[in-house]
Amino acid sequence: MRAAGAAVVIVTARSPRSVRDLAREAGITGEAICANGAMVFDLDADEIVDHLPLPSEVGRRIATALRERLDGVVFGWELELRFGSEPAYEALRGPDWWPRPEGSWPPCDVSAWDRPFTKLLARVPAEELAGAYTIAREVAGAAASVTLTGNAFVEVMAPGVSKRAALGRLAARRGLGQADVVAFGDHLTDLEMVAWAGHGVAVANAEPGVLQVADEVAPSNEDDGVAVVLEALLAARP
Repeated sequence: MRAAGAAVVIVTARSPRSVRDLAREAGITGEAICANGAMVFDLDADEIVDHLPLPSEVGRRIATALRERLDGVVFGWELELRFGSEPAYEALRGPDWWPRPEGSWPPCDVSAWDRPFTKLLARVPAEELAGAYTIAREVAGAAASVTLTGNAFVEVMAPGVSKRAALGRLAARRGLGQADVVAFGDHLTDLEMVAWAGHGVAVANAEPGVLQVADEVAPSNEDDGVAVVLEALLAARP
C-alpha cells in the first residue's frame, strides 16, 4: 500500500508502548493513533506528537461514581507512556494479561491520583460489561468520552476523543478528505471511524453495530480479511 502511494496508519486503543513493537514487526512507520484517539505517536521519532488528556478531577469523579454503582469495579489508567493501577486491579492480573509495563507507577487508589489521565480503565466481569458501559456514559455525560475495548474494560477519555476524530484530524493535516480514507474495524471503539470513512470495512467477526455501518464486510481476521481487501483495492487501481 505504501509503495502505491497510500499512507498506512495504525488506529488502536493500545498504548504506544506496545504499538511500537507491533509496528516494527509489521514494518509500519509514520504516525500511529493510540489510546482510542487520545494520543498520536510518531513511530519514527519515538515521541508523542499530540495528546488530549482527561483532567484528574474529572477522572476521579467518574471513578467514584462508578464505584458507587458497580460492585467490584477496579481501575487502571494510562498517562502518556506510563501505566498506573489500584492494588485490587493488580490482584486480578492473570496469565493472559500483558505483563505490568516497565516504568509503571506504584499501585495506589484512584482517588489518590492527582495527575491527568490519558485514559481511565474500569475493569468489570465480562458479563457486566454492557451494563457498566451504559452506567459510565450516564455518569460521564459531556465531561468525558466513553467506549469499550476487549471483553472486560470500559475506557474513559477526554471529551471529544475518538478514533474517528483523531483520524479525521490526521487526514486533514495531510490534505486528505473523508472520501480518501479506507478504515478497518471490528469493535465498538471502531464504529464511528468505520461509519465516517469514505470506505468503511468491518471484518466478518466484528461487533454487530460495526457490521451494520460498514460499506464492505471483509473475511475474518483468521482469513486475512484486511489483506484480501487491500489486494482488491490495489488490483482495481488505474
